[in-house]
Amino acid sequence: MSRSMWNDAQQIAMNAIRSCLPEEGVKKALKDLDLKKEVCLVAVGKAAFSMAKAASEVLSIKEGILITKYGHIEGKIDHVTCYEAGHPLVDENSIKASEEAIKMCSRLSEEDIVVFLLSGGASALFEAPLIPLEELRGLNRQLLNKGLDIVSINTIRKKLSKVKGGRFADLCKPAKVYSIILSDVLSDRLDSIGSGPTVKDETNGRKALSLLEEKDIKIDEKTRDIILRSKSGKADNCTNIVIGSVKILARKAMEEAEKLGYRPILIDDQIDIEAKDAGDLLFEEIEKHRNDGKDTALILAGETVVHVRGKGLGGRNQELVFSQMKKISGMDDVCILSIGSDGTDGPTDAAGGYIDGSSYERFVKAGGEYEKVLEDNDSYHGLQLCDSLIKTGPTGTNVNDLSIALIRN
Repeated sequence: MSRSMWNDAQQIAMNAIRSCLPEEGVKKALKDLDLKKEVCLVAVGKAAFSMAKAASEVLSIKEGILITKYGHIEGKIDHVTCYEAGHPLVDENSIKASEEAIKMCSRLSEEDIVVFLLSGGASALFEAPLIPLEELRGLNRQLLNKGLDIVSINTIRKKLSKVKGGRFADLCKPAKVYSIILSDVLSDRLDSIGSGPTVKDETNGRKALSLLEEKDIKIDEKTRDIILRSKSGKADNCTNIVIGSVKILARKAMEEAEKLGYRPILIDDQIDIEAKDAGDLLFEEIEKHRNDGKDTALILAGETVVHVRGKGLGGRNQELVFSQMKKISGMDDVCILSIGSDGTDGPTDAAGGYIDGSSYERFVKAGGEYEKVLEDNDSYHGLQLCDSLIKTGPTGTNVNDLSIALIRN
C-alpha cells in the first residue's frame, strides 16, 4: 500500500468524525429552546466535556455536574463540577459522582430547569445501582463478553439502576428536563442510549431475565427478584432531542471519500453483527469491486459485537481488521481501517486498527501466530506486532464505529 493510500483512509475517517463533533449541535438545540433562566446542568458520557463546554457558551448555568471517562476532562467549566469515572465497567467514582447529580436534582422546584447532556458510555459512567458494585461489575463483564448487542445489554442494566429507564427524569421532578442526546445506538433508540435515563422503559423484568437465560448468564435470587419487580420511570417531564448519529458519520465519510476521488459505496450504516462477520462482509465487497477499474471506498458503520472466548486484549474494530489480515495479504491495492468514533476501542488505548497487503508478512516476521491471536481475542497485541494500531486519544464525540476499505484500481 502506498503511504498516500493510508493517508487517504485516515483523512476520510478523521474528517468524518470531526463533522460529528457535538458542539454545534448542542448550541443549536439549546438556542432553539431559548432558555432564558438559569439552569441546572448534568452532562454524562464520553462526549460530556465537549457538550458541556458548548452548553456553557449559550446557557446561564446555576450549578452543574459532569461525569466522563478517565482522561476526558480538558479544563474547567464555570459553575460545573467535573468528575472522571470508570468505563466500560462502572466503578466507585461513577457511583459517587452520580449520587452528587441526584442530590442536586432532587431538591428542585417546579420553576427549575435541568439540561441533561447525554452521550455514549453513560451506562457505566452514570449509575446508582440496586445491587452491590462488585456484583454489578461482574454481571456487566459477562454482558460485554457474551456477544449481546447494546440494546439487550441496556435492557438488563435498566432493571438494576435508580437512574436508568426514565428514573433519573423522575428524580428531577417537579423540574422540567431537556435532554440533548448524541446517539451511539443504532436506529437512535432513545430508551437504550445511555440506558435511557430520561426515557420510559417499555420492557419488563421478564424480558431481561429471558436475555440472561438465553446467554446462560447466572445471577443470584436477590438480583433476579429485583429485576422481576423493577418498574420504569415515567419520564413525562422530559423533552428528548437527538443531535448526532452513526448515519451522519457514514454519510460524511462518503462525502470525504468522494472529495479524494474515490467512488463511495455504502455497505451498511446499521451493522450489528459479530466483528469477524462484518470483516468478512467487507472482504466480500472488496473482491466484488477490486477489478472493476474504479478507485473505490467501501463504507461500513454501526456497532459490531465480539463474543469473547479468549483472554487476550482487543476491541471490536481491532478484531474486525485483524480477522481480514491474512485474506488481503499481498494485495498492494487494498487497505482496511476500522475505528471507534470516540477514540476508544474496547478496554484499550487504541481507537482501532488498519491493515494493508503487507501487514500479514510483517506480523509473521515479528513472530506472530495468526490463528492463536484470533482464538485468544488478542487483536490488540496482534496489530501491535505489525505497527497497525490507531491511537487518536479522546475525539470529543461518540457515534458508533466506522470501517473503511479503499481499493486502488
